[in-house]
Amino acid sequence: MKFLITGGSGFLGINLTRYLLNKGHQVICYDIADFDYPERDRITFFKADIRDRATLDRAMPGVNIVVHTAAALPLYSKEDIYTTDIVGTRNVVDAAYQAGVERLIHISSTAVYGIPDHHPLHEDDKLQGVGPYGEAKIEAERICLEYREKGMCIPIIRPKSFIGPERLGVFALLYDWARDGRGFPVLGNGKNRYQYLDVEDLCDAIYLCCTLPCEKTNDTFNIGAKEFGTVAEDFQAVLDYAGHGKRVKPFPAAPMIWGLRILEALRLSPLYKWVYETIAKDSFVSIEKAERVLGFKPKYSNKDALLRNYQWYLDNYEKFANKSGVSHRVPWKQGVLGIVKRFF
Repeated sequence: MKFLITGGSGFLGINLTRYLLNKGHQVICYDIADFDYPERDRITFFKADIRDRATLDRAMPGVNIVVHTAAALPLYSKEDIYTTDIVGTRNVVDAAYQAGVERLIHISSTAVYGIPDHHPLHEDDKLQGVGPYGEAKIEAERICLEYREKGMCIPIIRPKSFIGPERLGVFALLYDWARDGRGFPVLGNGKNRYQYLDVEDLCDAIYLCCTLPCEKTNDTFNIGAKEFGTVAEDFQAVLDYAGHGKRVKPFPAAPMIWGLRILEALRLSPLYKWVYETIAKDSFVSIEKAERVLGFKPKYSNKDALLRNYQWYLDNYEKFANKSGVSHRVPWKQGVLGIVKRFF
Protein backbone atom coordinates (compact mmCIF):
# COMPACT_ATOMS: atom_id res chain seq x y z
CA MET A 1 0.00 0.00 0.00
CA LYS A 2 0.97 3.62 -0.37
CA PHE A 3 0.96 5.60 2.88
CA LEU A 4 1.18 9.35 3.36
CA ILE A 5 2.43 10.44 6.78
CA THR A 6 1.94 14.07 7.78
CA GLY A 7 4.62 15.07 10.25
CA GLY A 8 6.81 12.44 8.64
CA SER A 9 10.05 14.10 9.78
CA GLY A 10 9.03 14.04 13.43
CA PHE A 11 9.59 11.52 16.19
CA LEU A 12 6.51 9.43 15.47
CA GLY A 13 6.86 10.07 11.75
CA ILE A 14 10.30 8.50 11.39
CA ASN A 15 9.44 5.53 13.61
CA LEU A 16 6.27 4.87 11.61
CA THR A 17 8.14 5.34 8.34
CA ARG A 18 10.68 2.70 9.31
CA TYR A 19 7.90 0.41 10.54
CA LEU A 20 6.02 0.64 7.22
CA LEU A 21 9.14 0.33 5.06
CA ASN A 22 10.06 -2.85 6.93
CA LYS A 23 6.65 -4.25 5.97
CA GLY A 24 7.24 -3.46 2.29
CA HIS A 25 4.93 -0.46 1.89
CA GLN A 26 5.52 2.74 -0.05
CA VAL A 27 5.81 5.86 2.11
CA ILE A 28 5.29 9.53 1.35
CA CYS A 29 6.45 11.86 4.13
CA TYR A 30 5.01 15.35 4.36
CA ASP A 31 6.56 17.81 6.80
CA ILE A 32 7.62 21.42 7.17
CA ALA A 33 10.97 20.18 8.55
CA ASP A 34 13.65 18.43 6.50
CA PHE A 35 13.64 14.64 6.37
CA ASP A 36 17.27 14.13 7.41
CA TYR A 37 17.34 10.39 8.02
CA PRO A 38 19.20 7.55 6.24
CA GLU A 39 15.87 6.42 4.75
CA ARG A 40 15.62 9.58 2.61
CA ASP A 41 16.22 7.69 -0.65
CA ARG A 42 13.53 5.14 0.16
CA ILE A 43 10.64 7.56 0.53
CA THR A 44 8.95 10.38 -1.37
CA PHE A 45 9.22 13.66 0.51
CA PHE A 46 7.11 16.81 0.36
CA LYS A 47 8.60 19.68 2.34
CA ALA A 48 5.50 21.76 3.04
CA ASP A 49 3.11 22.95 5.73
CA ILE A 50 -0.24 21.21 6.22
CA ARG A 51 -1.73 24.71 6.03
CA ASP A 52 -0.63 24.66 2.37
CA ARG A 53 -3.66 23.07 0.75
CA ALA A 54 -2.32 23.16 -2.80
CA THR A 55 0.71 21.02 -1.91
CA LEU A 56 -1.45 18.59 0.03
CA ASP A 57 -3.58 18.14 -3.08
CA ARG A 58 -0.46 17.33 -5.10
CA ALA A 59 0.68 14.76 -2.54
CA MET A 60 -2.59 12.79 -2.30
CA PRO A 61 -3.09 11.07 -5.70
CA GLY A 62 -2.61 7.30 -5.45
CA VAL A 63 -2.44 7.28 -1.66
CA ASN A 64 -4.27 4.42 0.05
CA ILE A 65 -3.92 5.49 3.69
CA VAL A 66 -3.06 8.79 5.38
CA VAL A 67 -1.66 8.82 8.91
CA HIS A 68 -2.06 12.33 10.27
CA THR A 69 0.57 12.91 12.96
CA ALA A 70 1.49 16.54 12.20
CA ALA A 71 0.69 19.04 14.95
CA ALA A 72 1.95 22.23 16.52
CA LEU A 73 2.98 21.21 20.04
CA PRO A 74 2.13 23.13 23.26
CA LEU A 75 5.33 25.22 23.17
CA TYR A 76 4.22 26.82 19.89
CA SER A 77 2.26 30.08 19.82
CA LYS A 78 -1.50 29.97 20.26
CA GLU A 79 -1.99 31.12 16.67
CA ASP A 80 0.30 28.41 15.27
CA ILE A 81 -1.41 25.75 17.37
CA TYR A 82 -4.90 26.73 16.21
CA THR A 83 -4.04 27.22 12.55
CA THR A 84 -1.94 24.05 12.34
CA ASP A 85 -3.94 21.68 14.51
CA ILE A 86 -7.40 22.83 13.41
CA VAL A 87 -7.10 24.45 9.97
CA GLY A 88 -4.27 22.12 8.99
CA THR A 89 -6.22 19.07 10.08
CA ARG A 90 -9.23 20.15 8.03
CA ASN A 91 -6.93 20.60 5.03
CA VAL A 92 -5.48 17.11 5.43
CA VAL A 93 -8.82 15.40 5.96
CA ASP A 94 -10.58 17.21 3.14
CA ALA A 95 -7.69 16.70 0.71
CA ALA A 96 -7.80 12.98 1.49
CA TYR A 97 -11.59 12.95 1.07
CA GLN A 98 -11.43 14.73 -2.29
CA ALA A 99 -8.68 12.37 -3.50
CA GLY A 100 -10.69 9.27 -2.59
CA VAL A 101 -8.21 8.03 0.03
CA GLU A 102 -9.47 4.77 1.55
CA ARG A 103 -8.67 5.55 5.17
CA LEU A 104 -7.18 8.26 7.39
CA ILE A 105 -5.75 7.57 10.85
CA HIS A 106 -5.86 10.64 13.06
CA ILE A 107 -3.35 10.81 15.91
CA SER A 108 -5.02 12.79 18.66
CA SER A 109 -3.89 12.95 22.30
CA THR A 110 -5.07 12.11 25.81
CA ALA A 111 -4.69 15.88 26.38
CA VAL A 112 -8.32 16.04 25.19
CA TYR A 113 -9.34 14.75 28.65
CA GLY A 114 -7.79 17.76 30.37
CA ILE A 115 -7.03 17.32 34.07
CA PRO A 116 -9.50 14.56 34.99
CA ASP A 117 -11.04 13.70 38.36
CA HIS A 118 -11.04 9.91 37.92
CA HIS A 119 -9.06 7.03 36.42
CA PRO A 120 -8.81 5.08 34.26
CA LEU A 121 -10.11 7.28 31.49
CA HIS A 122 -12.38 5.78 28.84
CA GLU A 123 -13.03 6.91 25.30
CA ASP A 124 -16.52 8.19 26.14
CA ASP A 125 -15.37 10.38 29.06
CA LYS A 126 -15.88 14.15 28.94
CA LEU A 127 -13.44 16.09 26.77
CA GLN A 128 -12.01 19.23 28.34
CA GLY A 129 -8.69 20.29 26.86
CA VAL A 130 -6.18 22.34 28.85
CA GLY A 131 -4.75 25.31 26.99
CA PRO A 132 -4.66 25.94 23.24
CA TYR A 133 -3.16 22.52 22.45
CA GLY A 134 -5.81 20.49 24.28
CA GLU A 135 -8.60 22.68 22.88
CA ALA A 136 -7.26 22.37 19.34
CA LYS A 137 -6.98 18.59 19.61
CA ILE A 138 -10.65 18.38 20.58
CA GLU A 139 -11.64 20.53 17.60
CA ALA A 140 -9.47 18.40 15.28
CA GLU A 141 -11.35 15.30 16.45
CA ARG A 142 -14.65 17.04 15.67
CA ILE A 143 -13.44 17.60 12.12
CA CYS A 144 -12.69 13.88 11.81
CA LEU A 145 -16.17 13.00 13.08
CA GLU A 146 -17.66 15.39 10.52
CA TYR A 147 -15.95 13.48 7.70
CA ARG A 148 -16.95 10.13 9.16
CA GLU A 149 -20.50 11.32 8.64
CA LYS A 150 -19.58 11.82 4.98
CA GLY A 151 -18.56 8.18 4.72
CA MET A 152 -14.81 8.30 5.38
CA CYS A 153 -13.10 5.65 7.49
CA ILE A 154 -11.24 7.71 10.13
CA PRO A 155 -9.94 5.85 13.19
CA ILE A 156 -8.92 8.25 15.97
CA ILE A 157 -6.07 7.24 18.28
CA ARG A 158 -5.52 8.94 21.63
CA PRO A 159 -2.02 7.90 22.75
CA LYS A 160 -0.48 8.56 26.13
CA SER A 161 2.88 10.38 26.03
CA PHE A 162 5.01 8.09 23.89
CA ILE A 163 8.74 7.56 23.99
CA GLY A 164 11.41 5.54 22.24
CA PRO A 165 14.24 6.02 19.70
CA GLU A 166 14.43 9.62 18.39
CA ARG A 167 12.38 11.03 21.32
CA LEU A 168 13.84 13.97 23.21
CA GLY A 169 11.68 16.98 24.11
CA VAL A 170 10.71 17.12 27.78
CA PHE A 171 12.15 13.64 28.46
CA ALA A 172 15.62 14.96 27.64
CA LEU A 173 15.48 16.74 31.01
CA LEU A 174 15.38 13.42 32.89
CA TYR A 175 17.96 11.81 30.62
CA ASP A 176 20.34 14.77 30.84
CA TRP A 177 20.22 14.86 34.63
CA ALA A 178 20.63 11.07 34.86
CA ARG A 179 23.59 11.06 32.46
CA ASP A 180 25.33 13.84 34.43
CA GLY A 181 24.93 12.00 37.74
CA ARG A 182 22.17 14.15 39.20
CA GLY A 183 19.08 13.22 41.14
CA PHE A 184 15.71 14.21 39.74
CA PRO A 185 12.83 16.14 41.34
CA VAL A 186 9.27 14.85 41.30
CA LEU A 187 6.23 16.90 42.21
CA GLY A 188 4.33 15.47 45.16
CA ASN A 189 5.29 12.17 46.79
CA GLY A 190 5.87 10.39 43.49
CA LYS A 191 3.44 7.62 44.39
CA ASN A 192 0.93 8.53 41.69
CA ARG A 193 0.64 6.22 38.68
CA TYR A 194 1.49 7.80 35.32
CA GLN A 195 1.16 5.79 32.12
CA TYR A 196 3.45 6.15 29.11
CA LEU A 197 3.68 4.30 25.80
CA ASP A 198 6.50 2.96 23.66
CA VAL A 199 6.48 4.31 20.11
CA GLU A 200 6.77 0.79 18.68
CA ASP A 201 3.57 -0.21 20.46
CA LEU A 202 1.92 2.92 19.05
CA CYS A 203 3.04 1.93 15.55
CA ASP A 204 1.47 -1.50 16.12
CA ALA A 205 -1.82 0.16 17.10
CA ILE A 206 -1.74 2.45 14.06
CA TYR A 207 -1.08 -0.49 11.76
CA LEU A 208 -4.00 -2.43 13.24
CA CYS A 209 -6.22 0.58 12.48
CA CYS A 210 -4.85 0.61 8.93
CA THR A 211 -5.38 -3.05 8.15
CA LEU A 212 -8.37 -4.37 10.11
CA PRO A 213 -11.86 -4.04 8.58
CA CYS A 214 -13.24 -0.51 8.70
CA GLU A 215 -16.31 -1.63 10.63
CA LYS A 216 -13.95 -2.44 13.51
CA THR A 217 -11.55 0.45 13.28
CA ASN A 218 -13.79 3.42 12.45
CA ASP A 219 -13.87 4.44 16.09
CA THR A 220 -11.80 6.12 18.81
CA PHE A 221 -9.16 4.25 20.84
CA ASN A 222 -7.02 5.01 23.87
CA ILE A 223 -3.51 3.59 23.52
CA GLY A 224 -0.99 3.23 26.36
CA ALA A 225 1.29 0.82 28.18
CA LYS A 226 -0.41 -2.06 29.94
CA GLU A 227 2.22 -2.25 32.70
CA PHE A 228 3.20 0.96 34.48
CA GLY A 229 4.24 1.94 37.99
CA THR A 230 4.44 5.13 39.98
CA VAL A 231 6.30 8.21 38.77
CA ALA A 232 8.98 7.68 41.41
CA GLU A 233 9.46 4.01 40.51
CA ASP A 234 9.66 4.58 36.76
CA PHE A 235 11.96 7.63 36.93
CA GLN A 236 14.15 5.86 39.51
CA ALA A 237 14.65 3.02 37.01
CA VAL A 238 16.40 5.53 34.71
CA LEU A 239 18.60 6.88 37.52
CA ASP A 240 19.50 3.31 38.54
CA TYR A 241 20.37 2.45 34.95
CA ALA A 242 22.61 5.53 34.80
CA GLY A 243 24.65 4.00 37.62
CA HIS A 244 25.50 7.06 39.73
CA GLY A 245 23.56 6.03 42.82
CA LYS A 246 21.21 9.03 42.62
CA ARG A 247 17.59 9.10 43.75
CA VAL A 248 14.40 10.87 42.79
CA LYS A 249 13.55 13.63 45.26
CA PRO A 250 9.92 14.40 46.08
CA PHE A 251 8.85 18.02 46.59
CA PRO A 252 5.50 19.43 47.78
CA ALA A 253 3.37 19.78 44.66
CA ALA A 254 1.43 23.00 45.39
CA PRO A 255 4.35 25.44 45.81
CA MET A 256 6.27 23.79 42.96
CA ILE A 257 3.29 24.19 40.62
CA TRP A 258 2.92 27.86 41.52
CA GLY A 259 6.62 28.35 40.87
CA LEU A 260 6.39 26.62 37.51
CA ARG A 261 3.40 28.74 36.53
CA ILE A 262 5.45 31.86 37.16
CA LEU A 263 8.48 30.49 35.31
CA GLU A 264 6.29 29.52 32.34
CA ALA A 265 4.77 33.02 32.24
CA LEU A 266 8.28 34.50 32.24
CA ARG A 267 9.41 31.97 29.59
CA LEU A 268 12.11 30.67 31.93
CA SER A 269 10.98 27.04 31.93
CA PRO A 270 10.16 24.60 29.10
CA LEU A 271 7.40 22.95 31.14
CA TYR A 272 3.85 23.87 30.17
CA LYS A 273 0.63 23.64 32.16
CA TRP A 274 -0.56 20.22 31.07
CA VAL A 275 2.81 18.71 32.08
CA TYR A 276 3.22 20.21 35.54
CA GLU A 277 -0.50 20.21 36.43
CA THR A 278 -0.81 16.46 35.79
CA ILE A 279 2.59 14.96 36.70
CA ALA A 280 1.77 14.86 40.44
CA LYS A 281 -1.56 13.12 39.84
CA ASP A 282 -2.64 9.75 38.55
CA SER A 283 -2.78 9.76 34.76
CA PHE A 284 -3.76 6.60 32.93
CA VAL A 285 -6.30 5.44 30.40
CA SER A 286 -8.11 2.20 29.84
CA ILE A 287 -6.81 0.33 26.81
CA GLU A 288 -9.44 -2.41 27.15
CA LYS A 289 -11.33 -1.25 24.06
CA ALA A 290 -8.20 -1.38 21.88
CA GLU A 291 -7.32 -4.80 23.28
CA ARG A 292 -10.82 -6.14 22.69
CA VAL A 293 -11.63 -4.58 19.32
CA LEU A 294 -8.19 -4.31 17.68
CA GLY A 295 -6.35 -7.13 19.41
CA PHE A 296 -3.78 -4.56 20.63
CA LYS A 297 -1.04 -6.14 22.75
CA PRO A 298 1.60 -3.68 24.02
CA LYS A 299 5.07 -5.21 24.35
CA TYR A 300 6.74 -2.59 26.54
CA SER A 301 6.11 -1.47 30.12
CA ASN A 302 6.79 2.11 31.26
CA LYS A 303 10.22 1.10 32.53
CA ASP A 304 11.05 -0.78 29.32
CA ALA A 305 10.12 2.23 27.21
CA LEU A 306 12.01 4.75 29.36
CA LEU A 307 15.17 2.65 29.43
CA ARG A 308 15.01 1.95 25.68
CA ASN A 309 14.68 5.69 25.06
CA TYR A 310 17.47 6.53 27.55
CA GLN A 311 19.88 4.09 25.90
CA TRP A 312 19.12 5.65 22.52
CA TYR A 313 19.82 9.06 24.11
CA LEU A 314 23.23 7.86 25.32
CA ASP A 315 24.09 6.24 21.98
CA ASN A 316 23.24 9.37 20.00
CA TYR A 317 24.15 12.12 22.45
CA GLU A 318 26.82 13.75 20.28
CA LYS A 319 24.30 14.36 17.48
CA PHE A 320 22.11 16.70 19.52
CA ALA A 321 24.30 17.79 22.46
CA ASN A 322 24.25 21.46 21.44
CA LYS A 323 20.80 21.62 19.88
CA SER A 324 17.47 22.76 21.29
CA GLY A 325 14.02 23.68 20.05
CA VAL A 326 10.30 23.08 20.57
CA SER A 327 9.79 19.71 18.86
CA HIS A 328 10.09 16.18 20.26
CA ARG A 329 13.20 15.54 18.16
CA VAL A 330 15.48 17.95 20.02
CA PRO A 331 16.06 18.68 23.72
CA TRP A 332 14.02 21.57 25.07
CA LYS A 333 15.92 24.50 26.55
CA GLN A 334 16.11 23.93 30.30
CA GLY A 335 16.04 27.61 31.17
CA VAL A 336 16.23 28.19 34.92
CA LEU A 337 15.93 24.42 35.45
CA GLY A 338 19.51 24.16 34.23
CA ILE A 339 20.53 26.19 37.29
CA VAL A 340 18.37 24.10 39.62
CA LYS A 341 20.10 20.99 38.27
CA ARG A 342 23.31 22.00 40.06
CA PHE A 343 21.69 21.35 43.44
CA PHE A 344 20.83 17.71 42.67
